[in-house]
Formats: sequence, structure tokens, C-alpha cells
Amino acid sequence: MPRTSWEALLPYLLIPILIYLALLVLLYLSQTRLLYLPNLPSRALERTPADLGLMYHSVYLETEDGIKLHAWFVPVAMPRATLLLCHGNAGNISHRLETLALFHRLGLAVLIFDYRGYGLSEGQPSEGGTYLDAEAAWRYLRETLQIPADRIILFGRSLGGAVAAQLAAHHRAAGLILESTFTSVPELAALLYPLFPARWLSRFRYDTRNALGEIDYPVMIIHSRDDEVIPFEQSERLFEAASPPKRFLALSGGHNEGFLRSGDRYIEALDSFISSLTKRKDG
Repeated sequence: MPRTSWEALLPYLLIPILIYLALLVLLYLSQTRLLYLPNLPSRALERTPADLGLMYHSVYLETEDGIKLHAWFVPVAMPRATLLLCHGNAGNISHRLETLALFHRLGLAVLIFDYRGYGLSEGQPSEGGTYLDAEAAWRYLRETLQIPADRIILFGRSLGGAVAAQLAAHHRAAGLILESTFTSVPELAALLYPLFPARWLSRFRYDTRNALGEIDYPVMIIHSRDDEVIPFEQSERLFEAASPPKRFLALSGGHNEGFLRSGDRYIEALDSFISSLTKRKDG
């Protein structure tokens, strides 16, 4: 008995459906490896602040769940304030020396730490874990170094912006700076993977926009129009969500070098924002 045209086509219809479903499963299961990249380029510390002539202290922080984190504290004489720096999702603190040097020139002491599973830090990265890691860094500044909260500026770049925003929502600091940051992982995933229901598949939240709604002190949003990783419009949405006083700075250059490509304009804008924060405290 001859098969109908539908029966003949069925195998050819099933194959792409099965491939699509397999890709959905792969995308769901591989999210941790896609988001956290501690081995890119390496977990090894390749340089230290001393290579740039900066004095620093290598310190270890302990999180609430007992994970030991590695961090550097880079002091400066007569600091204008202290910056708590949350870096992005790839590499480790040794890959951020240019940023450390820049903030040092701006007169800020800096604490930069590696998330669990990054650099010399113990453990494996997770969303909740990165929030606990930032809390450990905050406690080090407040309790060990006895730095007043209104003398601490929170800074996060890329994924670190989401971590810093969550920290800022729970602690009142002098100010918050978000650079090259997304609104949330589900919203970003929907843009990056338009052929998949990525928003619903996402196992991570990192809801920066929601955290901004809990912050009532000065915020600065920085993003490059040329960012090839996180679309510029993400920062525009963050700026809309932030309460005043707030500032926005548009850079040029790619995701990882926009702050370097923009040069003096970037430094001057940061200097102005920092001045506004310190004047508020000194006035």
C-alpha cells in the first residue's frame, strides 16, 4: 500500500525538530560554561600591580559559606575614596591592571577580588556565590579596614556590574558605577539567541535593572556604542531604571577596550563623578 505524501515527508520534518530540541537541551545544560570563563585566558595570575609600579597587599577574604577568596588591595596616599571593583566574567584580577592603574591615578584606593572559581579563589562560580563574594569584599572594607560606607564607591564592569548592583541594593555606598553591563541575563540571552526561547531557558537572573530600582544614591552608567558583546541599548534601559542623581557616558570601542579607546574623555567623566561624590560627603 503506497504511503501518503505526509508519511513520506515525516522523517524529513522530524530531523530538524529533533536537532532543534537537542540544541535547546545543550543550551540549557551549558549555561554555566558559557557564562563563567575563569580559564579565558587563564586562571593563573600573569602579573601583579607591582609590574606597574603600584604598591599592593595580597589578601584573602572568607565568604559566609566558608569559601576563601583571593584579592588585592591597592592603597593610595590621601585617598579621595575607596573603590570596590567587581570584574567581568572572564580571566582574573591580574588581567585588570590597566583599570587598577587608572583608578590609582584618580586618587582612589582599590579592592579587587576574584570570584569563587577564578584566579586563586576557591570553589566553583554560581550566581548566588558571586553575590556572597561581593559581600565578603564589602565586609573586608567595612570591618577589617574600617572604611566608612560613604567613602566606598562600587564599580562593576560587564557581569561585575550585575554583581555590584546587587551589592549596592543591600548597602548604601557613596556611589555606584556600572560599565558595559546588561539589564538581566534572560533579556540579554533573548537578544543573543533569537532563534531559541532563551529568556525562559535561562538558569541565571543577574537582574541589574531590578537592583537599580532599590538604589537611591548616585549612579553612573557607562557603555560603548560599539560594544559587540552587550548591546548599547541595554545600558540605556539601565539608565532609565536608575533613580536620580544619575549620569550617563557613551564610549567608543569594543566591549573590552572601550574605556581605553575613549581615553581622556573616560577619565575626565569618572573624575567629575568621583568629585561629586566626595564633595557631597565633605560639604
